Parts: sequence; structure tokens; C-alpha cells
Amino acid sequence: MKRTLLWIGALLLGAILGLLGVDWLDAVMNFVATVYTRLFQLLAVPTIVLAVITTFATFGSKGSGRIFGRTLTYTLLTTFAAAAVGAVLYMLIAPGSLPAEAIVGEPHSSLNTPHSSYHDHLISIIPNNIVKPFLEGNVLSLLLLAFAIGIGLSKLPESENKAVVIKGLLGLQDLLFLLIRWLIWTLPLGIVAFSAQLSAQVSAGVVADSIGKYVLVVLGGNVIQFFVVLPIFLLTRGLNPIHVLGRMMPAVLMALFTKSSAATLPVTMDTAENRLGIRKHVARFVLPICTTINMNGCAAFILITSLFVMQNGGTPLSWTTILTWILISVISAVGNAGVPMGCYFLTLSLISGIGAPVAILGIILPIYTIIDMVETAENVWSDSCVAAVVDHDLL
Repeated sequence: MKRTLLWIGALLLGAILGLLGVDWLDAVMNFVATVYTRLFQLLAVPTIVLAVITTFATFGSKGSGRIFGRTLTYTLLTTFAAAAVGAVLYMLIAPGSLPAEAIVGEPHSSLNTPHSSYHDHLISIIPNNIVKPFLEGNVLSLLLLAFAIGIGLSKLPESENKAVVIKGLLGLQDLLFLLIRWLIWTLPLGIVAFSAQLSAQVSAGVVADSIGKYVLVVLGGNVIQFFVVLPIFLLTRGLNPIHVLGRMMPAVLMALFTKSSAATLPVTMDTAENRLGIRKHVARFVLPICTTINMNGCAAFILITSLFVMQNGGTPLSWTTILTWILISVISAVGNAGVPMGCYFLTLSLISGIGAPVAILGIILPIYTIIDMVETAENVWSDSCVAAVVDHDLL
């Protein structure tokens, strides 16, 4: 709560400073915003790569076979559905773009260039040099490499060499998270700068309309996934969604207020076993995995926010671009385990990697507190649905 109030205060202070119209102050705010943008870009590549590799590398140690296969299948189905709902809703509501003068710098996108076809772009995803994707910040190539390495590690036979490699990667991830926590601790200063930068150049009415529609798409997508898609998912397997939700309500409510699927996991497992009646060996296998990889709300947030920011950066939102980003959002959400501030930071890392106007995320951050509550509740509800369906299938 204190952090939320601090962010809101920083947002308001920045807006006031930007409206003052003082040249030297605007220059200082632009400098600070640029520094934070560069720091986010610095952390973008290792955040994405390590999160995906370590998540997939642990699959081998968590077991395999029928129960794991069904868990992964249902997780991917619900996550793809959440991203697809977000994409459709975005196209229907169509949030407007901010004025051109609000976009500082010259954002570029690796997905759309005037001198290359989409075929050329698909070819460029396949790396022919393991260092080049890191130097260029090519998000798709990095995800492909991370996915291949993570799955490869999970399939290696257990050995001392494998353990050393995984421990080394986890150690690097711990170090990265420490750097991220330091950056987050200073983030109010960045929010002040981003807010001042935008308010100095953008009409408040236009921002309210554009951001308002963006928030409507994000929350609307979560509501549709929660009350329509996941219940249909249960009904197709012969389960009563009202019964399942009623039994799992303590876990869903705790997730809403804690904003942490991991913190809610003990309650989720206890509720699933003792209230919903899921067998212990199923609940204790499926739910920890789902808490790690089943991120419906995160996938939708990554997709919608990335489309909104790219649109403001001048990237045409063709269907091929949207379909590509549905895939990116699903893979990124699956690999989002353990990242502080979860989806928000991962989304920021992704759009930093393609040169989109990161400053727009500054005014989304305080709103994200509410979005995060809804997303976490949806994630735990989805985890419960997957566990219930897997338990039903294995009867």
C-alpha cells in the first residue's frame, strides 16, 4: 500500500512539474527518463533469457508422463486463449494513439521495416550467430534460443555437469533479481520523470481517453477470461464451474489481495485438496507447476500493452504482427517465474528490446496495482481449473 501511494504521488508530482513549462526542468526530466530507459534496456536481455531457460530447465526435475503432459497442454491452451481474447478486444475497442509529439525519440521495431518483407523477418529470427541476437536485442531470436536451451537442459540425464550448469544459471538469475530490486527501489524517481515528460507534451484529455480505453481492454479481457473462457473450459470436461469456483473462492480472494500466486500457493493447495476434493498427489504436482508457468493474465497484459506501446511508436498492427506477439506473450508469460513485479517488468523489458516508446509505461505503473490484483486472481482461478481438469482426466 505504501509503495502504491508513493507511485501515485510520484505520478502526480511529475505531472505538475511537466505542466510548469520550465525549460531546464523539462531537460532534467528528459535526462532522467532516458537514464531509466537505458537501464531497463540493459536488464531486458538477461531477464528474458534467464527466466525462460530456468523455467523450462526445471521441467525434467519435476517429472514427466501423462500428468505433466496434460498440465502443460491445458496451461498452454488457457494461456493462448487469454492472449487471443486480449487481441480481439484490442481490435474491437481500438484505444487511440497519443499525439505524435508525446513520443520522445525515434522508436523502431524489429518487426516492421520498410525495406524488408515479413518473410525476411521470419528468416532473421533464426540466429546464425549465438552472440548477434544478444547484441541486437532481437527478442524473437532470444526466445527461440532460450526455449531450445531450457528444453535441452531438461532432457539431459541427471549428472554433476547438468547440476552445475543449472545452478550457475540460477545464481546469475538471483544476481539479476538483486539488480532489478535496486532499480525498482529507485523507480519513483523514474515515474516522476516519465510523468513530467508526458504531461509537458500531451493534452490531459487525449491521454485520459487513450489510457482509459487501454485499461478497459486489459480489465475487460481478464473479466472475459475469468467468467466466460475458463468456465467453458471446465464445462467441456464435464465439470461445474460454479461448484469449482465456489470451492476455490478462498484462494482466489487471497490472490486478489496478496497479488502473488506464489504467496497464495499454500492456500490454493489446501483449498483444492480439502474443499474441492482434488487428490493430493495431483494437487501437489500440478499446482506448483501452474503457479510457475500458468500466467493467463500476464499473457494478456503483455500482448495488450505491447500492442498499445508499439501502436504509439508508429508500428502498423497487421494481423501477422498481432499473431506474432500472441506467440511472444504466451512464451514470455510461461517463462515469467520469479521476476519481481512480474508481468509489468517483463513487458517493459520486451518493448525496450524492440525500441518502442518505454515512457508510456510510466503512466501505466500506478494503474498496474489494480490490474495486478485482477490478473493474480485470474491466474489462481486458472491454476485451479487446470488442476481440476487434470484430476478429472486421470480418474
